[in-house]
Amino acid sequence: MIIQSLEQKTRLAMMTVLASVAGSVLICATTLLGCWSMIDKERQQIYILDGDIPFLAERAQLSSNFIMESKAHINLFHQYFFNLPPDDAYMNYTVGKALYMADGSALKQKQALDEKGFYSDLLSSSAICTVMCDSIQFDERNRKFTYYGTQTIKRRSREMKRSLITAGEIESVPRTENNPHGLLITNWRTVENKDLTTW
Repeated sequence: MIIQSLEQKTRLAMMTVLASVAGSVLICATTLLGCWSMIDKERQQIYILDGDIPFLAERAQLSSNFIMESKAHINLFHQYFFNLPPDDAYMNYTVGKALYMADGSALKQKQALDEKGFYSDLLSSSAICTVMCDSIQFDERNRKFTYYGTQTIKRRSREMKRSLITAGEIESVPRTENNPHGLLITNWRTVENKDLTTW
């Protein structure tokens, strides 16, 4: 009778010890996981110091950053391609910079404008050509864009405003000094370029 009672007490003590150890391991594991996630979350945060005062800076999501960079690239390309003073060397310089930002479709457009005498006409009439971006529609999923702008051509005798709509696609490439956004405009074409007003 005493031996059975002793066995039961030993079994009860063993179960109590095992339950205590299991509970301790569970508490330790939960605490470690909680600490790990807190440390990981803290590593994600960036602080900016203004003197001695730290400010928490928020990271932008990669997708929203890609959309902004794509729109900036498209806008800059159009500015280089269409903002043209009556200066042959500067014209070649800006159009050359634009050609770094697009594939051969932009070169074809330049050659077509050359054949029509667009550049020589600007030079001979001392015209200033500028473009103002109205909006850029960007389809992130298919990486396609449509650029809406207003082109102004100022000559000595008259001024002309034209609507400019172009379309194309965006491709990621390595960043370079000539292409800081690391993007390339492909299949670029002019959808519309018609007179709005002349005075």
